[in-house]
Amino acid sequence: MPPSRFAVPAEVPGLAARRIAADILDGVLHKHRTLDDQLDGAGAHPGLKSLADRDRALMRRLVSTILRRLGTLGHVLSRLLDRGIPTDAPRAQSALLIGAAQILWMDVPDHAAVDLSVRLVQSDRRAAKYAGLVNAVLRRCAREGLALVEEVKTQSLDLPPWLMARWSAHYGETTAREMALAVGHEPSLDLTVKSDAAQWATRLHGETLPTGTVRTLLQGSVTMLPGFSEGQWWVQDAAAALPARLLGDIKDKAVVDLCAAPGGKTAQLALAGARVTAVDRSPARMVRLRDNLTRLGLAADQVTSDAVEWPGNGEGFDGILLDAPCTSTGTIRRHPDVAWLRQEADIATLATLQKRLLQRAVSLLKSGGTLVYCTCSLEPEEGEHAIAALLAAESGLRRAPIGKSEVADLGEIVTQEGDLRTLPSHLPHDDPRLGGLDGFYAARLVKS
Repeated sequence: MPPSRFAVPAEVPGLAARRIAADILDGVLHKHRTLDDQLDGAGAHPGLKSLADRDRALMRRLVSTILRRLGTLGHVLSRLLDRGIPTDAPRAQSALLIGAAQILWMDVPDHAAVDLSVRLVQSDRRAAKYAGLVNAVLRRCAREGLALVEEVKTQSLDLPPWLMARWSAHYGETTAREMALAVGHEPSLDLTVKSDAAQWATRLHGETLPTGTVRTLLQGSVTMLPGFSEGQWWVQDAAAALPARLLGDIKDKAVVDLCAAPGGKTAQLALAGARVTAVDRSPARMVRLRDNLTRLGLAADQVTSDAVEWPGNGEGFDGILLDAPCTSTGTIRRHPDVAWLRQEADIATLATLQKRLLQRAVSLLKSGGTLVYCTCSLEPEEGEHAIAALLAAESGLRRAPIGKSEVADLGEIVTQEGDLRTLPSHLPHDDPRLGGLDGFYAARLVKS
């Protein structure tokens, strides 16, 4: 009988983390599974249960570093391999990526990075014959790799060419390069706090952004941080926290959050005093929403339903927040797998769904009510173009332009039309890990 896939010799510290990292990389690059699916919930990698917190953090950093630097890693390894990366043994490919990423970007001794990658291939029947190759290539990487990285540092290799071409066409080449550079950095932890942001910034060794978000570089399990178990804050990118605020004063108003899970925006609406209904089609994600609201001590009516088919309350809503499913290209800095899982063809498919959701949202809105539409996409078809088409088709809708004062006077994130458009390169900081925003689009519309 071959050894169990998850059986790891106790005398080899760190090998378990690297083996699971290799499995998860294979899941993303060859099986098209998202990181979230492999790290949490029913589909999570079974080996995670036995990993210590330190090894779990190492594993996540390994995977995210490789996915953020995948194009550059491919360039480096292609220069060091005479015949290219072996295609008949995925574990050999993963071992090379894991070893090179540690040598080039992580605080791991070169000899340890090489040794553990060799052990990875030795423990796999198909890849074992490549142990000598992996050893030789990674030793060369330790000597020559940084110079090879320097050769291509201005070429934006770490995004798919189709995506970089789109960003260049829509935002200009200079901005596109700044965005590509921003998504290459490991991001901070952003928190929306119930109150007293300055106090929580101090307690969590972070800083308060102009928008009120607390940003920190603390690592480790979020559940162990001060204030988590007391429900004083929740994890939410600073850009993602902006759309819910655009509904204005919603105290005691009937507001629906469509496509609501996992519930960060629902929590904002509830905290602002609205009578919130949260709608999402995914039962598993609605469990997360319910658990988050329970921890935070906040309440909302919860409906598991496809928003397009949901009949509503029969009376209409004063406010609607529609955070529509999208390609999520604005979240690559936090979800680097998105860059390699999405295809350009996905944009048109999702734009069709967004059109249906927008039409349904308009039908659920009271006269005089406000609709805020948002997506975490940087693609205009899922933002600006969608709203232009809706306004052209719906004579009873008008845009309610967003003022700079509503977004902490950050004029660069408000478009000429009065919509919200954040970019990964916004909010620069001397420490790149403390800068940046997810890419978001939001428009505010009023029904006459």
